Amino acid sequence: MGIFDKLFKKKKEEENLWTKCPECKTLLYVPDLKRNFKVCPKCDYHFPLSAVERVEFLLDDTGAQKLFENVLPSDPLKFKDTKSYKDRLKKAQEQTGLTEAIVIVKGFMNSQPVILASMDFGFIGGSMGSVVGERFFRACELAVSENIPLIAVTCSGGARMQEGILSLMQMAKTSLGVGMLKERGLPYITVLANPTTGGVAASFAFLGDIILAEPKALIGFAGPRVIEQTIKQKLPEGFQRSEFLLEKGMVDMVVSRKNLKETLTNLLNLTFYSERCWKN
Repeated sequence: MGIFDKLFKKKKEEENLWTKCPECKTLLYVPDLKRNFKVCPKCDYHFPLSAVERVEFLLDDTGAQKLFENVLPSDPLKFKDTKSYKDRLKKAQEQTGLTEAIVIVKGFMNSQPVILASMDFGFIGGSMGSVVGERFFRACELAVSENIPLIAVTCSGGARMQEGILSLMQMAKTSLGVGMLKERGLPYITVLANPTTGGVAASFAFLGDIILAEPKALIGFAGPRVIEQTIKQKLPEGFQRSEFLLEKGMVDMVVSRKNLKETLTNLLNLTFYSERCWKN
């Protein structure tokens, strides 16, 4: 049993051995697809990943620690629509095996210490409630206290409506946390996965010193349909996709998932670890 199997309570599911790529319609053998980081070998389509899968792909299988799991969601507004918020939380926890939409792990990336914040769209659309904001802020505090970089992989539909203004306040809180890293001169790198939208895009996702994105990820504040209806104009082809944002200078690199760990390691070495070794 690997360290990630011990860290995370994974839900056992019956899984088909074959799946079809939604982009090119190629029939793919699931074990081979997983070995290829869930990237279609024919068209490079990036299948959705859970927060745990991202941790496993990015961190070394040694010395990892899951953090801040004692910070748990509640229902401060007693919110109810077609279901109560408590029921939605319980269902999301059962379906994902997570306690919230963000996982914070301290570990090693190619033997270099990092803190990784990974979001899960499967948990109420990866929405940012008060616990997501608090865990991220604590990750920033820990990075500052231990003088190590922070990497955030974002995958979110935005703020969590069931927590109202408490959710919106997390935009300021997470931005304050990033400010602490910048004051200390610590690298903060963000990886924008599909989708990264709403309040997360408008806060800590776009505050990275270096902003990476996965291919063809939907990235923006409001959705394309809302923007079209507001401005009464047809949007350009590929609008709000990572390649479009790269062209316009909104992101620094579009990186295939297969190359992400190596790219992040090289960036950390260039921006932080090589300088620290030189000073020592």
